[in-house]
Amino acid sequence: MSHQVRLEDDVYERIKASKRDDESFSDAVERLIGGHSLRDLRDVFDDEQVSEMRDAIDAADREDCEEVREVAERFE
Repeated sequence: MSHQVRLEDDVYERIKASKRDDESFSDAVERLIGGHSLRDLRDVFDDEQVSEMRDAIDAADREDCEEVREVAERFE
């Protein structure tokens, strides 16, 4: 199934300039936007794994903030 899409001229020209000779416009758009979205991972991890990852990210963020504060204090 195909669909018509309205693009601004500058967007069309950017895609056209990036399009390889052996690609269709659909192929070029797919390559340019990337293969997968983070939404594709929604069924990969269970709730516990997601919670653990969020905790690890939060802990790393706190450590980074503390390190930035320590460096800033050295320059005061």
